[in-house]
Amino acid sequence: MKKSTRWTVGGAAALAVLAGGAGVAVAAGGDDEDARPDVAITGEALDRASEAALAHLGEGEVTDTEVGDEEGYYEIEVTLDGGGQVDVHLDEDFTVLGDERDGDEAGDED
Repeated sequence: MKKSTRWTVGGAAALAVLAGGAGVAVAAGGDDEDARPDVAITGEALDRASEAALAHLGEGEVTDTEVGDEEGYYEIEVTLDGGGQVDVHLDEDFTVLGDERDGDEAGDED
């Protein structure tokens, strides 16, 4: 094989490896939040977290939950009686850390 042919083949192989790596990075998603699936709260923890969130808000219905939320250990999504939604963030002991209402720009934590 000629020297120029080896360089061409080697360069093409290197580009293929780089392109493949970029494809894997895009397919895996560059955002850590998207990389892991949401895990719902279950059992007694669900009961305690729901109770704490509803007591904090004074109204509404629990419509979704998540363990391992970025703002706290638990996140409880509550749909308010008027239709708005609030995410209530709790620590591992079910203490309310704050809430984020629909439309809050900065997450207006309490």
